[in-house]
Amino acid sequence: MTNEAPAPASEQPMVRGQTGTTAWDVALDRLQHPAPGQNHWLATVRPDGAPHLMPIIAFWIDGAFHFLVGPGTRKGRNLAAEERCVIATGSLAIPSMDLIVEGRARRITDEATVARLATEFGGEGWPLEATGADVYGPHGPTAGPPPYALYRLEPTTVFALPGMHGMFDDDRHHAPTRWRFGGA
Repeated sequence: MTNEAPAPASEQPMVRGQTGTTAWDVALDRLQHPAPGQNHWLATVRPDGAPHLMPIIAFWIDGAFHFLVGPGTRKGRNLAAEERCVIATGSLAIPSMDLIVEGRARRITDEATVARLATEFGGEGWPLEATGADVYGPHGPTAGPPPYALYRLEPTTVFALPGMHGMFDDDRHHAPTRWRFGGA
């Protein structure tokens, strides 16, 4: 997969008095190389302003998260009305790290890009086929029924926090860090 990533515009510790940060390269490596079975969660906003949180299958490609949703699903309807959202994931590699990516998810409609990304998703074990701007394939348990819409979430802010997995088995921990990007 292509994994070029934008460089953060700023890097800040998240704890008052903390001077150390986690290097962006460490967080980026966790985004680019999730552990087998690693979960991703998408938070969107309902029309009435209430939050909506659902698991998704997501891949970090070309410096952003990419994921599929059925346009008729609640998350699909939410994204069509409000593109601001969050994807969170917990990396289980020791020392573990939780990552939260805030930004705007925009539907990809360029047919060549949709075809390329569907092929890359298929290389990760989910056989997909692009037809125009729509993606088809076996039912994704978190995406709803096909056809799927393909979205790109470009980061505006990324947070890294020490993960709970193995926290008491290993004394190495990541420093809570906030990175802001050009769109922030």
